[in-house]
Amino acid sequence: MPDALPAFPTEAASLRLPGPAGALEVAVDPPDADVAPLPLVAIVCHPLPTEGGTMHNKVVTMAARSLRELGATTVRFNFRGTGNSEGAFDEGVGEVEDLRAAAAWVRAQRPQATLWLAGFSFGAYVTLRAAASLQPALLLSIAPPAGRWEFDDIDLPTMPWLVIQGEADEIVDPQAVYDWLERSGAQAELVRMPDTSHFFHRKLIDLRGAIKHGVRAYLPTADG
Repeated sequence: MPDALPAFPTEAASLRLPGPAGALEVAVDPPDADVAPLPLVAIVCHPLPTEGGTMHNKVVTMAARSLRELGATTVRFNFRGTGNSEGAFDEGVGEVEDLRAAAAWVRAQRPQATLWLAGFSFGAYVTLRAAASLQPALLLSIAPPAGRWEFDDIDLPTMPWLVIQGEADEIVDPQAVYDWLERSGAQAELVRMPDTSHFFHRKLIDLRGAIKHGVRAYLPTADG
């Protein structure tokens, strides 16, 4: 008998969510206490596990914090084989299924809420691959790793889409990102951050501002 799905917490909590390759380690955080909560849940996906990426990555946590400051509830989770999530790394294929499981849980538990997807680096690749089927209301891609993973067969997002790319990224070639966006005809709002490395060293506050400015127009109203 499959494990029962956990209830969606109303306070900050860690939980285990049944996933396609075993339990997934999940962290749910409500909006900041001094912000009016919105009917919005944002799932934020982490960078490459084989290079140390987890849901505790500082870019992931800053992205989530930025969204909570606008009234969103955030969900972070470790992909299979990362942290306390079961299973093994699956080159982005199984990780898309992990994301689908997390999104299905959010939608079942919070059916009236708007769903956004955000991802950093490998997490951006996973959310891009899942966007066509999950149809989030907004997609946020931070340093999408074009040139490192296969991007040309991705179905381009049709929802509002914000891409944030550091211009001094030493891991993801910024020009490869720009070329992919231009070649594909993607309808994305591109934010180029000067003198900014892959992990946004000394630029996390700037990233926070870019996220909040870029997504603010798409926030749902408090009454849905």
